[in-house]
Amino acid sequence: MPRVGLTPRRIARAAAELVDRQGAESLSLAEVANALGVRPPSLYNHVGGLGALQRLVALDGLDQLADLCRAAVMGRAGEDALGALARAYRAFAVAHPGVYALTQISRPGDPDYERRAQRVLEPVLALLAGFGLPEGELIHAARAVRSGLHGFATLETRGGFGLDVDLDESFAWMVTSLQRALRS
Repeated sequence: MPRVGLTPRRIARAAAELVDRQGAESLSLAEVANALGVRPPSLYNHVGGLGALQRLVALDGLDQLADLCRAAVMGRAGEDALGALARAYRAFAVAHPGVYALTQISRPGDPDYERRAQRVLEPVLALLAGFGLPEGELIHAARAVRSGLHGFATLETRGGFGLDVDLDESFAWMVTSLQRALRS
């Protein structure tokens, strides 16, 4: 087979396309190699195994999510910022369900993962500070917002909403509820 210019980023992007189509649990080096037109051993020159591949996809996904969250809150404050961030977060999770799932696997002690996860958290903390919360409550509020957004996104991407009620309306209701809670 001819050389195809493999790089960790190219491998991660090919893996991301696969997991978004087939689910994070379906990721394999053989499938990624096939998608790239190479033999699986060729990937080992760039990726140390399945765990390393999942990590690469997660890191790239966290970068994308952080960039979207930052852009969403830019020039906004308070409820407007929270609404924009919530929509951006949900849009990423829905557009990239496999990548999103891999970003949610905690990797304690991995400084690259922790740094990128912090980049996702920074715009959340910044917009929450605009609600005038005491400093000791910012992390609690960030956890509440993340739990709501993550729960909704996970249920939506896994087909967990079975009732015949518009999802966009339910999402807007949830965001409005979070905004009210933060206001009070």
